[in-house]
Amino acid sequence: MTTPVELYACLYAKEFPCQAMLRLRPDVRSEPCVVMAGEPPFEYACSFNAKARVLGITRGMTRVEIDTFSSVTVVFRSQIEEEAAKAAILECAGAFSPRVENACNDNSFCCVIDIAGTEKLFGPPAALAKSLLERVRDLGIAASIAVSSNFQTAICLVRGLSSRPGVTIIALGEERAALTSLSLTVLDLSEEHAETFSLWGIHTLGMLAELPEKALIARMGQEGKRLLQLARGEMRHLFQPVEPSFALEERMELDTPVELLDSLLFVIGVMLDQLIVRATVRILALASVSVSLFLEGGESHTRTVRPALPTNDRQLWIKLIHLDLEAHPPQAPILSLALTAEPGAISKVQLGLFSPQLPEPMRLDVTLARIRAIVGEDCVGRAVLNDTHKPDEFRMEAFSVATGSISELARRPHCAAMRALRPAERITVKLRQKRPDALFFREKLYTVQQAYGPWVMSGDWWNQTLWSLHQWDLVAHSQDGSSLCCCLTYQTASDCWQIVALYD
Repeated sequence: MTTPVELYACLYAKEFPCQAMLRLRPDVRSEPCVVMAGEPPFEYACSFNAKARVLGITRGMTRVEIDTFSSVTVVFRSQIEEEAAKAAILECAGAFSPRVENACNDNSFCCVIDIAGTEKLFGPPAALAKSLLERVRDLGIAASIAVSSNFQTAICLVRGLSSRPGVTIIALGEERAALTSLSLTVLDLSEEHAETFSLWGIHTLGMLAELPEKALIARMGQEGKRLLQLARGEMRHLFQPVEPSFALEERMELDTPVELLDSLLFVIGVMLDQLIVRATVRILALASVSVSLFLEGGESHTRTVRPALPTNDRQLWIKLIHLDLEAHPPQAPILSLALTAEPGAISKVQLGLFSPQLPEPMRLDVTLARIRAIVGEDCVGRAVLNDTHKPDEFRMEAFSVATGSISELARRPHCAAMRALRPAERITVKLRQKRPDALFFREKLYTVQQAYGPWVMSGDWWNQTLWSLHQWDLVAHSQDGSSLCCCLTYQTASDCWQIVALYD
């Protein structure tokens, strides 16, 4: 029985608090940036980008010290944005392997992917690592990857070589040689052990690996044995995979309250880019987007936009959200926001070779959104009759396409057309034995030949919208030979006769 070959890819992103904040702030990525943590007045620098490091900024500097650098952009740490960024990267890693272990610490992101047996799906380890790195960069995160058959070796190697973004692959059996030149800082030593090794003159993993095992255990106990195995690339690890859930969600806390819609749409556009990238990787489209705005005073304002078909068209989403928020603006300044998308299948249309091109459904969505902004939400759609005899009682529903085939629609029986008159036209009616005998309509006198009815209808007796009427269907003729087929009603409350419809 042969032991299956292990193979791990470690994805590492240093200064993760800063990268998570800049991911949704593209306007400050090119500037020196520092992330502050802690409560005022005890804020301190917890993370920064490379340009801030060049200026001489170090971790732990106070706000007063940071303010001496005039060209530095200062943002405050947001756990919400960091968790959203972690979830997005773990979700991206899960697309390459279902076995992903989270190994993050407070200042960096680190996850290890079990890629053993994935060669037939994604090619050799170098190709897989390159594809994973490109997808992570599309999320706005700069990272590096190390591939090794030893779990801990991959972590140590990617930490030690994090200053050189890219892919590093260690062949089986070369773990110890690859770790030789790395500093002891990749092991997360305690202060006591770091001081001990410093006194002994041990500064690299290669120097630690040369120490005699028994002597080291005698001085440090089992912790010494563990550190020795790490330095030699021989430490075994029980893989503990996580199960990242697929949720298209982005959150952002604003540096200052936002009141202008244009400023808000700029932030929403960046967040939409991230959602579209994540959906595209899974060959999906955005079926709906919910914008949740958290306002001053603890209130929230949520709007949901759903086009006719799922799409990844960024301009379409921006326009639809713009029109919706313009028609339903928030009532207070915005402190933070969240975008949640519902995934859907990418729309596919099979066109005939000689058939004309169909109009784009996205244009219809934008047109309907503009009409809703003018006439209101409840005035756009299709009219559906309510289950009542009350005249002109209907409701508006969203447009939908009939599911029946053309042949089924063609087999439906034909019926007479009724043209409703809106508004109904008042007429004068002559009665004989309580039945219509003659009527005067549009300057003509008609004699009733046939009268069907009355049908007595009433309703809403429990409120002020009480209605009661008698309905008749008439066939009448005038002196010039013209005929009239109509629906006649008599409203008992107002003692009024009206023609409400004509039959063709």
